[in-house]
Amino acid sequence: MVVHSFYVINRSGGLIFSYEHSIPKIELEKTFSYPLDFVLKQGQKGVAVEFGQRDGIKVGHTILSINGVPTRGNNIDFSSPSPSATTDDDQPVATSTSHDVIEYLSDPVNYPVTIKFGRTRLNGNEKLILASIFHSMYAIACQLSPELNSTGIRELETDQFKLNCFQSVTGSKFIALTDIKQVNVDALLKRSYELYTDYALKNPFYSVEQPIWCPLFQESVKQAIDSLEKTGLPNA
Repeated sequence: MVVHSFYVINRSGGLIFSYEHSIPKIELEKTFSYPLDFVLKQGQKGVAVEFGQRDGIKVGHTILSINGVPTRGNNIDFSSPSPSATTDDDQPVATSTSHDVIEYLSDPVNYPVTIKFGRTRLNGNEKLILASIFHSMYAIACQLSPELNSTGIRELETDQFKLNCFQSVTGSKFIALTDIKQVNVDALLKRSYELYTDYALKNPFYSVEQPIWCPLFQESVKQAIDSLEKTGLPNA
């Protein structure tokens, strides 16, 4: 049982706190012959699998390296020292051999090839967007409820993880992504709200609804998560 990450969203839908506790590192490296069994597409983070799955490589996984050389976005640079070109210090000059990743993998001459696939982490902008989307989904769920005064989304479960949400009386949302077998997540979120009131709201230098830059709050949340994973109770 494990808690993957923890977030706080203000009543306007803005992400004001993010803590990644235990994000699994997904990397798979295999040698392929021509042609590849995947359909690839270029994206902001690099070349990703758009269609086709095998050997644990799934849609959305990004190419991290080719033949041990890390990719740089949608390109890869097989730079190598040129023996004929030197600097004033008699040092060899690197010859740039940059390739478009998709074009490189479309050429049969380059096979067999060893490719490392992986799942890239969310960056700050992506987290902000997803926080805003969840805030909207929460509001939609309240509107769709057949009963008045719905609490909105409290739990979402997939085959890989669970999302738990606790909304305070002021509209702030405390969210945890956990393993599907993790218990007492509600207690963790309520404890986190108590820590928020103690270390953020009572801080004279903190502005309400603004990002939380409080080391004591983050450390206390970390301790509460560690305690939940070890004992089943979020004592911090």
